[in-house]
Amino acid sequence: MPVVAGFADHLRLELGLSEHTVRAYTGDARAIVSYAGVRGVEFADLDLALLRSWLADRTRAGAARTSIARQVSSAKRLCAWATREGLLAVDPAQRLRAPKAHRVLPEVLDAGQAERMIEAAGTGRPAGAGQDVDTEREGAGPAVADDPLALRDRLIVELLYSTGIRVGELCGLDIGDIDTGRRVVRVLGKGNKERMVPFGGPAVHALDAWLTRGRPEIAVAASGTALLLGVRGGRLNQRMARTVVYRSVERAGGPALGPHGLRHSAATHLLDGGADLRIVQELLGHASLATTQIYTHVSVERLRAVHTQAHPRA
Repeated sequence: MPVVAGFADHLRLELGLSEHTVRAYTGDARAIVSYAGVRGVEFADLDLALLRSWLADRTRAGAARTSIARQVSSAKRLCAWATREGLLAVDPAQRLRAPKAHRVLPEVLDAGQAERMIEAAGTGRPAGAGQDVDTEREGAGPAVADDPLALRDRLIVELLYSTGIRVGELCGLDIGDIDTGRRVVRVLGKGNKERMVPFGGPAVHALDAWLTRGRPEIAVAASGTALLLGVRGGRLNQRMARTVVYRSVERAGGPALGPHGLRHSAATHLLDGGADLRIVQELLGHASLATTQIYTHVSVERLRAVHTQAHPRA
């Protein structure tokens, strides 16, 4: 599909969007082009009625509101680009409206659970708990202090919780991105936007342990400058990082949270501790303050729950 290929190039090369976002938007674009083709409509004749019909079909198929909202965004981006390129005479998506998503407050760890999760990281894995590049550790007993993978796993949860960065940002870190003197990490976020994020003393100790006693035991010639490595010396992949977090949280007795749950937890704990909302926005790399404001609702809901439980006239 030439239209979809051109749109993908626009998203990737001109807008600098992540591969995950490019796949999602181009998948929606491909679905729109196919939907029109099945109905005998050429792309150049795309109109508002057909786009609304496509979205209605997706809704009837059981797509979630969040998925429909993304598909509306995809259609708008596709049509705006195609209009500028002369592939459409007019933009038929300008009047599309996304459904309002139900606000779902993210589940977060409390401070005690976060502490236990970090202590649990790298302390052995339950047998048969999944397959990945680190399968040789499955079923292992408690990790010794100098087990390189235990040191790595500890660093994974320390950095994710201390900084609130995304798992993709974590796995993309190079050694040179870490400034232990100033305790900041240089992160390349969405849209290739760079930001500096501070981290705390415990993360400094975890970094030192990994770089001096862990990474050298795993690194190979192909490791390059990657900070975090898989068991064979390649750059750590996101799937294994997620597995490390899920297991650590599970062993700590917390809710079923992955790396994004640690991001939610970090943001909530910052706000609970008195951090300014705009500072949290900058730390998380949110383009819009509205995205960060979800965490104020988390804190308010926690206050309301405590009030309901503790006040005699609640």
